[in-house]
Amino acid sequence: MTTPTKLEKPTDDQLRITWSDDTVREYTVRELRDACPCATCREKRNAPPPPDNVLPVLPPGAGAPLAIAGMRPTGNYAYNISFSDGHNSGLYTLDLLRELGTQIS
Repeated sequence: MTTPTKLEKPTDDQLRITWSDDTVREYTVRELRDACPCATCREKRNAPPPPDNVLPVLPPGAGAPLAIAGMRPTGNYAYNISFSDGHNSGLYTLDLLRELGTQIS
């Protein structure tokens, strides 16, 4: 199993993970937030779109730049990522993290 060996934030809106096979992948914070695997986010992604005449109501702070507020391992198989918008319930498995992002080396 390939595991992370180094986590870095090269910029406020990026995460870089170096893996045990020397692969390096970069992720935008928005990409990670949009791919959140929690049940609530999966349900929102799979919901039908609202009618064209309905505008979304944004929560306070929704206009602020999105950032990673924290990241902690969960067992040997996933990371829990907390975002600046208060969302923190997604468990990003190592397999999912290997699929997301862009390989840079």
